[in-house]
Amino acid sequence: MKEWVERLRIALGDRQIAYRRTFTGVPGSPVHLVLKDLARFCRAHESTFHPTNEKVADNLAGRREVWLRIQEHLNLTPDQLWELYAGRTPTQSE
Repeated sequence: MKEWVERLRIALGDRQIAYRRTFTGVPGSPVHLVLKDLARFCRAHESTFHPTNEKVADNLAGRREVWLRIQEHLNLTPDQLWELYAGRTPTQSE
């Protein structure tokens, strides 16, 4: 069981590296333009609530979930990411 957990941790770390390589670049680079567009499209900074249509709200919440996943892989430490995916609240890095 311990070996399986370690393989899972390594896979998660490899995936985090892939996200960071994909979504990191200098300001003004195409990567930053894509992230800016995704932030707008995924409602990164606004509510997903829709006053009259629950299906629209659900769709917007799904978009936001994608944004949050990208941000988790870009901004959390490997240990924090592991805690999150293990179902625990990530601790603050020092």
